[in-house]
Amino acid sequence: MTGLTRLGVAKRVAAAAALSGGGIGVLTGGAIGLIVAEAKLARRAIGPTKGDPPRADGVYGAWYAAPGVDVIRIAVLGDSSAAGYGVTESARTPGALLASGLAEAAGTPVRLHNVAKVGGQSADLGWQLERVLAGGPEGRAPHLAVIMIGANDVTHRVKVAESVRFLGDAVRRLRAAGTEVVVGTCPDLGTIRPVAQPLRRLARRWSRQLAAAQTMAVVSAGGRTVSLGSLLGPEFDARPEDMFGPDRFHPSAEGYAAASMALLPSIAAAIGRWPDA
Repeated sequence: MTGLTRLGVAKRVAAAAALSGGGIGVLTGGAIGLIVAEAKLARRAIGPTKGDPPRADGVYGAWYAAPGVDVIRIAVLGDSSAAGYGVTESARTPGALLASGLAEAAGTPVRLHNVAKVGGQSADLGWQLERVLAGGPEGRAPHLAVIMIGANDVTHRVKVAESVRFLGDAVRRLRAAGTEVVVGTCPDLGTIRPVAQPLRRLARRWSRQLAAAQTMAVVSAGGRTVSLGSLLGPEFDARPEDMFGPDRFHPSAEGYAAASMALLPSIAAAIGRWPDA
């Protein structure tokens, strides 16, 4: 598929995503006050983050090592969803799940370098990118970078144009270094139960608008996107007790597994390692 065609498809996907949330009318002063109050209650219900996710850096699928077989280098950037906040075992973090899955799909060892940060916003991709392009454990840029970002931009009300500018710049720099890029776009924040209506409806609209803009920016910069909100939102909405962790904001181990399985085909295809079957 040519770049022009991919961009045209991305624009249609983005437009559909942006419009699917439905409209919200002009807010009155009373409605704004209600939303502010609901936001405070939601923050109290969710609570602050505690501790760091388990480290999962290392080589996966080492049993595939053989003379002449190169190790695939993969980097993960982004926020708490990329870091795997909330799980207690490194094997259950998205980075570990993706590295393991890619090793199985490619029949090749995969070295993981995760620089994602809990609380990260798109503005933080700059310093994360510096660490990735510095070469990580092997002193070379990765073959593939996976970025999961956007939720904190929405909750901190970062302007969409500013958010996607940082993301687009990161994708362009990675592509210039020869790294393939797959971005898991902003999740559907309208599935988070501690957020009451009408704030939850607004959160869904804002997250979908950001995801739509991310899609266009990433494809324009030469990367690929996976719409996590569209693919996983209905399941998170239908089974919040299973898909969310104890804080009811970050995914559970099952939620992270679902996100990883949604990303894996595009990740493997980006480096030409997705089986034809």
